[in-house]
Amino acid sequence: MFMKQRAWAVGLFQIVLVVCSLFAAWALRFDFRLPHLEYVLQALPILIVLRLAAFARFNLFHGYWRYTGVNDALDIAKAVSTSSIVFAIVIRYLLGNSHFPISVYLLEAALSLLLLCGVRVASRAMMESAMREAQSTGKGVVIVGAGFAGQLLVRELQRPESGFRPVAFVDDDPRKQGVKIQGLPIAGTVEELSRVLREFGATEVLIAIPSANAAEMRRIVQICSNARVGFKTIPSLGELASGNVGVTELRSVNLEDLLGREPVKQDLEAVRDVLSGAVVMVTGAAGSIGSELCRQIQGYGPSLLICVDQNETGLFNLQQELLDFPNPHAAAFFVADVGDAPRMRHLFQRYRVDYVFHAAAYKHVPLMEDNPREAIQNNVVALRDLMRIADKAGCKRFLLISSDKAVNPSSLMGCTKRVGELLLGSWPTTGMDCVSVRFGNVLGSQGSVIPLFQQQITRHRRITVTHKDITRFFMTIPEAVALVLQGFTVGSHGDILVLDMGEAIRIVDMAKALIRLSGKSEEDVEIVFTGLRPGEKLYEELFYAHESVEPTDVPKVQKTRGQMIATEKLAHMIDELEGLIQTEREDAVRAKMKQIVPQYMYAPVREYAKPPVRAFEVMRGKDMSSHKAASAD
Repeated sequence: MFMKQRAWAVGLFQIVLVVCSLFAAWALRFDFRLPHLEYVLQALPILIVLRLAAFARFNLFHGYWRYTGVNDALDIAKAVSTSSIVFAIVIRYLLGNSHFPISVYLLEAALSLLLLCGVRVASRAMMESAMREAQSTGKGVVIVGAGFAGQLLVRELQRPESGFRPVAFVDDDPRKQGVKIQGLPIAGTVEELSRVLREFGATEVLIAIPSANAAEMRRIVQICSNARVGFKTIPSLGELASGNVGVTELRSVNLEDLLGREPVKQDLEAVRDVLSGAVVMVTGAAGSIGSELCRQIQGYGPSLLICVDQNETGLFNLQQELLDFPNPHAAAFFVADVGDAPRMRHLFQRYRVDYVFHAAAYKHVPLMEDNPREAIQNNVVALRDLMRIADKAGCKRFLLISSDKAVNPSSLMGCTKRVGELLLGSWPTTGMDCVSVRFGNVLGSQGSVIPLFQQQITRHRRITVTHKDITRFFMTIPEAVALVLQGFTVGSHGDILVLDMGEAIRIVDMAKALIRLSGKSEEDVEIVFTGLRPGEKLYEELFYAHESVEPTDVPKVQKTRGQMIATEKLAHMIDELEGLIQTEREDAVRAKMKQIVPQYMYAPVREYAKPPVRAFEVMRGKDMSSHKAASAD
């Protein structure tokens, strides 16, 4: 409604200018006298109609005059010249009015062009004057990158309400040095950023290179950190391609920018063909992986998405989030423990589940070392029972979220994950299809290393890392889930799908990157090495030596099978394990786990047992939160 009213107002104003132009041209022709006005009054309606038609053709009713540029002036010139030529033809040849002076046609066209361009230039000049006045109190910023994105960003930041005052560009292109763009100088290269900041009195840096790779972003962030200046970035190419954000939507630089994971190319149709109209259950739905599974699955149009978790608050938050998704009534939320067999049996029988994504598991390595009974009960026994229920209820496919810690495990948690892989691999081929997906750490998951580091930087100005050489594989949660869903469509029964995690990353390097992202330097935040914790390895692996690796139709997803255990034999060993965990005999429990997974390496139980009270005695009452040793687990 507003845009229509504005177009009418602009059109009316431009008609006034056309009328003024015609009368002024007539007056100039006759030395500021107005003889034979009947000729003017006869021609005026024709000129107005022709001008309006030309203005509409060249879109001169829309656009903001304060952003007038060369293209607008060219459009005005085209509109005026076209309509003036037609106007002369109509008056002189169609109406046969030979008394209308030829000089008036030319004068009127020139005056129209001058007035129409002039009001726009005046509007822009007034806006820029107001902007300069408003920006005199804005935050001075230097733009990194003088390409198209940087120029667009500056144009938006020059609006008074932006709160920023762009003062200069820096760019590594030698051809741009010393040039002015949008009135701002390109004052140096990125390496000269510190000098440019001092020279122009800027207090913040805005990175405007959407195509920057991880190495470039790390270099820029390091330079900004050394200069002790705040910095933000425009969205990456992947974010811009999604269509959900624009170039001018500034955000903080995040760890994903520095790790350089390429966006996953999703085969949407293949996933949609499987999930559309199906009943899908996600266990562990309130967790980091589970909740992202729910978000992405809901976008593929299942007839019903069943979200199961025993975390009531997390499930409520997920429920509120999915209300904004298309067809929110196609999701159901159940507070339930996957180990509660009667409850799960009821859900399967009631809703006739087609597919299960099992993300419910205990995952924290040190905690599970001290709680082996709960780890095995949840990650092995409950998994087995759930698979039996799902198979009996006619479920078509069951997918397990596994872990790279399942490969040559040194922790009980990792060993439980390996038992889960063996369980799915040995499941009878006459039942549902069973597929495991093995991958490493995800960035920003609940209780992971990154949130812990961020808390430590904020609260204590120190970071604790278990070992200087410890490495882990990382990927983003959306990327991991996208690959899980695509792998789900191509995996066959018994497959273990392994996601391409890229290069392993040193945790200490990640800590340093987070320090820089927090706006601090390594001199401000101490890094303390505390030693490996029980069950922790220096590095993780993605495959066993005996596993044969094959590609799949999905890029970044490989598959393997390896050595499995006969169905009856594995079932018997898990039954024995279930009985052992009730006895609380940890040595016997770990020995049985090693019987199932011979590669499992563990230390004697006595090395793990440290009563909590002793820890507090050693610390002598100090705040233990400042002494958490961070790793990727």
